[in-house]
Amino acid sequence: MTSLRVRIGILGLVLLAGSAAPASPAAAAATPVPTVEEQRLDQAVPREILERSGFDAVPLHFTQALGTARSYAEARKVVVRQGSALWKRAVDRAQGRGPAGGDLSRDDDRPLYWARLGMTREVRTWEPSFGLSEEQRAALLGELERTSRGQTAVRYPGGDRLKRVLVTGFDPFTLDRDIRISNPSGASALALDGTVIETAEGPARVETVVFPVRWQDFTDQTVERALRPYLKKVDLFTTVSQGRVGRFDVERTNGAWRGGFPDNDNVGVTEVVPVPDPASQPQWTSTTLPYKAIVDADTGRFPVYDNTSVTEIPAGGTVPVVRADGPTAGSTARAGGGGNYLSNEIAYRVTLLRDRLGLHDVLPGGHVHTPVLEFGAGNTDPATGVVTDPGFVKNRLDIIAQVRAILVVAVEKAT
Repeated sequence: MTSLRVRIGILGLVLLAGSAAPASPAAAAATPVPTVEEQRLDQAVPREILERSGFDAVPLHFTQALGTARSYAEARKVVVRQGSALWKRAVDRAQGRGPAGGDLSRDDDRPLYWARLGMTREVRTWEPSFGLSEEQRAALLGELERTSRGQTAVRYPGGDRLKRVLVTGFDPFTLDRDIRISNPSGASALALDGTVIETAEGPARVETVVFPVRWQDFTDQTVERALRPYLKKVDLFTTVSQGRVGRFDVERTNGAWRGGFPDNDNVGVTEVVPVPDPASQPQWTSTTLPYKAIVDADTGRFPVYDNTSVTEIPAGGTVPVVRADGPTAGSTARAGGGGNYLSNEIAYRVTLLRDRLGLHDVLPGGHVHTPVLEFGAGNTDPATGVVTDPGFVKNRLDIIAQVRAILVVAVEKAT
């Protein structure tokens, strides 16, 4: 995959007149520029979302704080502090703590997404007087990503009184199709982070993190780095993403294939999912969530399905075929139940990590696809529609509530 950072090289030319004179050719330093994802910030919808949530001041305050740094070490402290504060602010807003900051509903995940991009754009294009190497800039961006996504804020209390549940969500995506898009998995992560859910097996503490919709981050093992420290400590995990219209799916099988759909930087990749130790990499991994109990339970307004379908190239074959009942022996993956985009990949990576840690038989975990978050009737045209409406908010709240209910069932039946 090509680099997500774009650099414009400016070549300095020396024109010689008369007899050739000694020249000192010098190339001007490459000028940092925003990514495709960050450039969308200049559109009207992101600006409105930030203004109507009070998050419009976040990038400005970050820029001001960063401007006070007089060394890389000071800049790193600013990034860690401000990134962590952004995550906390987004979680607090979603859970009703502190001022709303505007009329945008508190359950909205989009202020966090767009505010973070304002901060990453600043770091990416920042040229401090003390100088910043490419490695240092990349390190600052990494710290900002991790802290503002809750990846450094996972905290479980000691003792055995509480079950420990780990949940992941995603950023909004397909923004060139409709820049107003919200992701109910990210909204669920904000609503559930640090909460305690009551189950028949006792209380369960939920901790959440959010991941980017970018192939390169997954290639760089952001998922494994973020989740490996916790898998041996939790009682259950589920990765969550937006899936099909009008339904939840518990994905039975995950495939080791990237299908090439463009990510948030408009980069598409088609290849085997790149993981450490590819020689021992399986084509398929499977859920260990109590899927039958989840499907049978009354968890909310949307139907929940046990999705067993995959797309495979059968052993000895060359043409992909759809298998309704899962993969056949020796087949090559072309899509898991959740497709071959990053939702399938996060499920594949985390369940593979579970298995490589020797936890397949003792740690319930897998992937849940939420319904597509739809706008209300009459607000379906991105060119003329508004950024929110009552139907849109109700749909998101209903999805969040059903994710919580699914977790209750999963904890009860997996115990």
